[in-house]
Amino acid sequence: MNTPAHLILGLAAFSKVGKPRVTGAAAAGALLPDLSLYVLAGTSLFILQIPPQTVFGELYFSQAWQTVFAIDNSFVIWGLLLALALAVKSSWAVALCGAALLHLALDFPLHHDDGRAHFWPLSNWKFESPFSYWDSAHHAGWIAPLEGLLVMAAAAVLARRHRGWKMRGLTALLVALELYTIRNWLLFF
Repeated sequence: MNTPAHLILGLAAFSKVGKPRVTGAAAAGALLPDLSLYVLAGTSLFILQIPPQTVFGELYFSQAWQTVFAIDNSFVIWGLLLALALAVKSSWAVALCGAALLHLALDFPLHHDDGRAHFWPLSNWKFESPFSYWDSAHHAGWIAPLEGLLVMAAAAVLARRHRGWKMRGLTALLVALELYTIRNWLLFF
């Protein structure tokens, strides 16, 4: 799933009106499983000037990068953190971990050959789904529009829940980014 979709869905599921710390934690949790990819790929592409084919064809699949992805995409780690958050009754930590777990649950069935070791450290196994959110060779032609519809529904929930212009503006920006990203995946892949 695209990162803007994760942000909208995480916010729709875990944000709270009048509780900016909880809402911010929901956004952070929705983003954290993808953040390492942005840092690693951004550094490689823009600072180190490594060609995109090398970044996404070799480095992405390297043991070093896959280890980082296994850690921040682990159901085990996020599940333990959620259990701790519930035990200490921390609403912001529940939102953070809940949004991260929602992210993982949505990514798990939508990665064909680019999935993560979601059960690390118990296993390095990767589920190779027959579906992909971006690869047209694996049904992205109908997955992407479904993702777009889900995002629109979640954006409507956010617009109804949060009446302030800041959250509505953020939601509109994320919807625009999501639609642009879906367009690019379908156009180029």
